[in-house]
Amino acid sequence: MQQPIKLNERQRSEMIDSLQTYFDQEKDEQLGDLAAGLLLDFIVEELGPIFYNAGIEASYQFMNEKIEDLFGIQVRER
Repeated sequence: MQQPIKLNERQRSEMIDSLQTYFDQEKDEQLGDLAAGLLLDFIVEELGPIFYNAGIEASYQFMNEKIEDLFGIQVRER
């Protein structure tokens, strides 16, 4: 069972600020705290798992490469 992605208050606040800054600078729109919070909730719930799974896959590939490296340092029997 997949656990929902949890943000602490600092992370949530920083992400809301980032969304507001983006909308202000890139779209010349003001995004209020409520709207930014709702957008962040959508991103976390709908898109977060995709990013999470991509990170898991990248970690899996990295670890597999490192495990394969272990075979390269085996002592060869005579």
